Amino acid sequence: MYYVPAAAGLRGFTIQKALLDKLKEALVSVLPVMGIVLLFSFTSLARLETHERIVFVVCAFFLVIGTGLFNLGADLAMSPIGKYVGVGLTKSKRMGILVITCFLMGVMITVAEPDLSVLAGQISAVVKPTMLIFTVGIGVGLFLVLAVIRIIMKTDLTAMLLFFYMILFACSALLLTAGKQSFLPMAYDSGGVTTGPITVPFIMALGIGIAQTFGGRNAGQNSFGLISLCSVGPILAVLALSLAAGNGEIVYPVPDYTMMQGLGSPFWHLLGETAFDVAKSVLLVFAFFCVLQHFILHLPLQKIVQIIFGLVFAFVGLVIFLVSVSIGFMPVGYRMGWLMGSSYAKVLPVFAFILGMTAVMAEPAVHVLNQQVEEITEGAVTRRQMMAALAIGVGVSVALSILRLFFGFSLLYYLVPGYLLSLGLSFFVPKLYTAIAFDSGGVASGPLTSSFILPLAIGACVAVRGAGDVLDFAFGVVALVAMTPLITIQALGFRSILSSFMRERTAARRIMSSDDRQIIYFR
Repeated sequence: MYYVPAAAGLRGFTIQKALLDKLKEALVSVLPVMGIVLLFSFTSLARLETHERIVFVVCAFFLVIGTGLFNLGADLAMSPIGKYVGVGLTKSKRMGILVITCFLMGVMITVAEPDLSVLAGQISAVVKPTMLIFTVGIGVGLFLVLAVIRIIMKTDLTAMLLFFYMILFACSALLLTAGKQSFLPMAYDSGGVTTGPITVPFIMALGIGIAQTFGGRNAGQNSFGLISLCSVGPILAVLALSLAAGNGEIVYPVPDYTMMQGLGSPFWHLLGETAFDVAKSVLLVFAFFCVLQHFILHLPLQKIVQIIFGLVFAFVGLVIFLVSVSIGFMPVGYRMGWLMGSSYAKVLPVFAFILGMTAVMAEPAVHVLNQQVEEITEGAVTRRQMMAALAIGVGVSVALSILRLFFGFSLLYYLVPGYLLSLGLSFFVPKLYTAIAFDSGGVASGPLTSSFILPLAIGACVAVRGAGDVLDFAFGVVALVAMTPLITIQALGFRSILSSFMRERTAARRIMSSDDRQIIYFR
């Protein structure tokens, strides 16, 4: 990570070099998405107008800037804050304060997540948005506390995940018997929505800080798992609310995906609304940090200045990222999905697979995860391996989601076998891979997935099935994006076991086949 040396302070050349490196990484990540979209936009498969291409390219340029700034801010502020809080609270031996702080942090950051407000508005016909938001927030807070207790007690992550996913499936079955199956895709999508780019760097670094004190010999392994458990809380919360809700019809009007042109009042309204939502999350994190700094942490001034600069970078970068996605990527995703679904439906799953593979590379939090995985595992799991596993997983999930549009079956036909397979693999692969895999699911389903891949699925659903089936069949793509990396990354771990076994077997054969008729001279 790019931490500013304490002796040097915030030197300009250090920040400039770090920012340049981050911008290069972001450019390499965004270029595949931009290239695929532009390539198809010139064909009859999904032809775009000239002004749509221009707006898309301009937004892709700003997406690079936003991603680079955010990743730098995460390195300078979000990750250090989480690590300082984790180390400071655990070293103070005040377990009560640790539990209360984690609970409040989980609730307040989740309540401030912009994507959660969108989710709440979509089922406002049967559940009050305020009630949903705070219930989901409490769910995340409780499961963050459980995740922290797991690190302290050194409880097996696989056993906890198996227990809670069995509860999820039981609640899903009850929902089906109650005739409320329309809630299922949105409930499982909520698990990916709440682990946004603000919360992921903080929560992951919090786990690292706590594991350094309580992790024991497997501190690196125990530092993962917080994201995976925090993703379960929202799903349980929405399922519980769905069971308690009335039988009113869920109204989901298809949004207006008309592309913005110029710098008129809609643009400034979107910019102000996005800046306000992001500022809430950033300021809540900083407010908690200030309280803990005053009473427990007592960090030097130079580190506090570094964190302030990092928060500014993260705020500006995330605002640019979200606005760029809303203006350029959401309309293009919807239009391409609708065009291909209307005329070339048979090739749509292949296009969705390619687009899913490239889109995950541009997710801001994915790069934070990959870097932390490489550091914690000391290079045993490289960023390139992680990105390849995530890209394949997300590509498969988007393609499977599109296939569901044509056959019209329940989302559980994917989720139940998929999670059973991923939980089954956890008994045969190293625990480190399981923890990384279940964390990566929540990270991969970030803002670009909900703002680009989801509109693609909505557009395809409107063309193939009609607007009335969007809630049942277009939604659920976020849940699948969160599920398939669990399988691909654990398959990566299974492959490493097989490779190690084959090397040992080959070495043993060489030893056994060597010529025993050797004369050994002793002097």
